[in-house]
Amino acid sequence: AARSAPEDTVTSSFASFIRAARPEHLSPTVRQRSKRMILDSIGVGLVGSTTRVFDIALRYCRPGVKLSPTLAAFTNGVATHSMDFDDTWHPATHPSGAVLPALLAASQMLPPNTKPNGLDFLLAFNVGLEVQGRLMHFSTEAHDIPKRFHPPSVVGTLGSAAATAKLLSLSSAQCCHALGIAASLAGAPMANAATQAKPLHVGNATRLGLEAALLAGRGMEANPLILDDIPGCSGFSAFYSVYQPKPLSAPGEHHEFLLEKQDIAFKRFPAHLGMHWVVDAALSVRNLFINYAGSFSPSLIRSIMLKIPVSKYINRPFPSSEHQARHSFQFNACAALLDGEVGLGSFSESSIHRQELRELLDKVVVEHPEDNVANFDKMYGEVALLLHSGDVLTGKCDTFYGHWRKPLSKESLLKKFRSNASHVLPEEKIEAIITLVDNLENLSDCSQLACSL
Repeated sequence: AARSAPEDTVTSSFASFIRAARPEHLSPTVRQRSKRMILDSIGVGLVGSTTRVFDIALRYCRPGVKLSPTLAAFTNGVATHSMDFDDTWHPATHPSGAVLPALLAASQMLPPNTKPNGLDFLLAFNVGLEVQGRLMHFSTEAHDIPKRFHPPSVVGTLGSAAATAKLLSLSSAQCCHALGIAASLAGAPMANAATQAKPLHVGNATRLGLEAALLAGRGMEANPLILDDIPGCSGFSAFYSVYQPKPLSAPGEHHEFLLEKQDIAFKRFPAHLGMHWVVDAALSVRNLFINYAGSFSPSLIRSIMLKIPVSKYINRPFPSSEHQARHSFQFNACAALLDGEVGLGSFSESSIHRQELRELLDKVVVEHPEDNVANFDKMYGEVALLLHSGDVLTGKCDTFYGHWRKPLSKESLLKKFRSNASHVLPEEKIEAIITLVDNLENLSDCSQLACSL
């Protein structure tokens, strides 16, 4: 038998939580919010499967006809993050993409007579979310837009391990070792943001977390104190300069899931979350400009002032690729001004290199006000048009539509899902997936969801 973790440690408390969580611990709010996340992630993954990045990953992974469970998780994770269109939480990470593909793969891997039901699947998904959120709350550094490690490559890997361990009904000791193994497989640098390598971070998180759980289930062991702060020997603290872990309380009446307290942010267009503030601000000032001039006339603009937080990897004055454009305050503000919207087509090569867009980018000036901090819960975006006439028009956004403080309506979320899924699936399959997710608790076999895709 696998050796147990020492009692009364942070790591053992997480392992016990994973093992002890039950469907009745999920409130109606948590169930509904997590089902919205699952549906959105499926849609984002479907449209993401049309990208160049996904095609490269798939051709690498599929020499034959069928992928192994871990490679299926990897490619689906890459698809989910290939356009930076997936959900975002606070502290900053992309929680669903690191967990959902692992659970879909695991559900298909299990023998027919051992398939968990839909409620088991929903519980495992929420366990994966909870582990990610709790780990990020151990560090004040994690609350700000990241500078060192891409968060889903760190907490997402452990979230995937936790979710898979729950779905596979691993023991507390095995859950502990799954977290320890996952920690050895985690981490990716922020320098690869805005490149084709960034989607690999989510693909690896979901794949390697799944592998960690599978290895733990077969008897592999790891440090049973991996989440604890041990002086002179870094465990999970290696990823954060400030790390103050606390035990996770047992699920039940004294434990409230983080998803109960804070909703998730869903993106309306495929770009880094920070772009949504400047786009909404740009659309606001564009309307003012049209009321002022009768139409949008770039020739009347002398300069464009962006007031944004300091964050080097999303401050890109002249992006030259789709992935750079998805991480450019300047590009997204100018695309919104020029077109009156930002969508899938905004990041095509022809759109990025338009002469009229380049001329607008030449007019952009950036300021970093002290009160505009690089934090998804506190930042704002402001776009001011300084006209040749001397007039100044200003648009500001402190909470975009889709933020956890201003959630997408059911109608908006379904519209996004149907639009994304329509790039791959016929209408009848799209509606069937919506029904399956909406009734996930009632599925007798959770692998039905994976089989529907």
